[in-house]
Amino acid sequence: MGRTLVERTEDTPRGSRLGTVTPDLTIGVVGSHDLVERVMLMGHSAAPVPCRLVAAAYRDEQEAADKVTRLGPGVDACLFASPVPFELARRAGVLTMPATHVQLGGAALVAAIARASLDERIDPRRVSLDVLGRPDIDEAYMDLNLSSGEVHSRDEPGPVGTITAFHERLFRQGATTGALTCVQGVSDRLTAAGVPVVPIRPTSAAVRTALHTASLLGARHRLEESQLTVVLVEVPTLREPVRRAAPRYWRDELRLSLHRLLVQEANRINASVWPIDDHSYLVVATKGSIATATDGFRVLPFAARIREELGLAVEVGVGMGRTTHEAETHARGALARTQGGKQPQGFAVDREGRALVPPPRMPPQPGGPVKPKGVEVLARLAAKLEGGDTVVDAEGAGRMLGVTPRTARRLLRTLVDEGLAWPLPPNRTPQPGRPRQLYRLIVEKLNR
Repeated sequence: MGRTLVERTEDTPRGSRLGTVTPDLTIGVVGSHDLVERVMLMGHSAAPVPCRLVAAAYRDEQEAADKVTRLGPGVDACLFASPVPFELARRAGVLTMPATHVQLGGAALVAAIARASLDERIDPRRVSLDVLGRPDIDEAYMDLNLSSGEVHSRDEPGPVGTITAFHERLFRQGATTGALTCVQGVSDRLTAAGVPVVPIRPTSAAVRTALHTASLLGARHRLEESQLTVVLVEVPTLREPVRRAAPRYWRDELRLSLHRLLVQEANRINASVWPIDDHSYLVVATKGSIATATDGFRVLPFAARIREELGLAVEVGVGMGRTTHEAETHARGALARTQGGKQPQGFAVDREGRALVPPPRMPPQPGGPVKPKGVEVLARLAAKLEGGDTVVDAEGAGRMLGVTPRTARRLLRTLVDEGLAWPLPPNRTPQPGRPRQLYRLIVEKLNR
């Protein structure tokens, strides 16, 4: 029956049968099966905003990190059924969303002490406790007018076996008459070993408070994720004047190809693109969509695909703000830092104008000067030229480089722009279609 209740609560949001809007706030509930089910059954009435709960129950606290990973980015916040799985997930570094846990101190601890006093085997003044901090323990005993001088505590989370050994050792030595534990696995092992034990379980009030907190954290996270974000993309190749005479049509085609690629990338993250001038573009999105596209602002947006497909290096500035104008201002400031050489790559700033994260790390470079991409392409072509012939077209260059003629054409135009090739007059042929464009490679520059 319990399994049916959990599944129904997950799939049927509160109010869905009454014609209300299905909530889009999602909270993952992580804990043991009984505690997760209890949270799920109380959940919707306790949350201040409509939300959907997703159960992630485990058999052992050590599975907490894996359960959070399986929930993935589809949840806005995580609610842990006790401090133990919360701490284990935090240490594992898997908490990429806001998270909280049900408190086991206060009323929950007082209730456990009261149950222990009803057990003839246990003197609540001579017990061992785990997970909870000493201030919480002393406060609870003070509220009950009991002495905590002989109460032993261990607030460091750890493996079930380690915590069990802590309680059992004190009991066997006669230092305690029993144990109070926050970990279900410890309770099971102590019971099997014959050690009197009282599990500390969350009160209904603690569950409601934790769910209230989780929903507020998730709502705030959702607001932050929808924060307006502007990305400015500039192409130095199109901004700087051409060093050699070159047909204008290839620059126009390059702009068109770049615009088409940016539109494809923007559609993938629900963003919009506008060309600003001949060499720059503006992308408007949300913080959440850009964070997804940049691995949490650790890599430049769009740069890798532009470099791979068009052979172009781009400069990127990312800015956030309360309005489009404010976000664009911050993006321009970030872009200026990039162009001024203060940062090796694009730089993201928040709506206050502060650096959002450190700039992405550059991969280690081999010793000596770093060759521009154009020089690398020219060297690869020169190594495969035969008979001293330095004139190539897109089809021939594509065969030598192992790329499509379209990609080879773009790479050859990059060589022209960097002064490493000359475009020759089109080779007129009787066949219909665009004339075959030839390029003279300036291989002499490889020796400089």
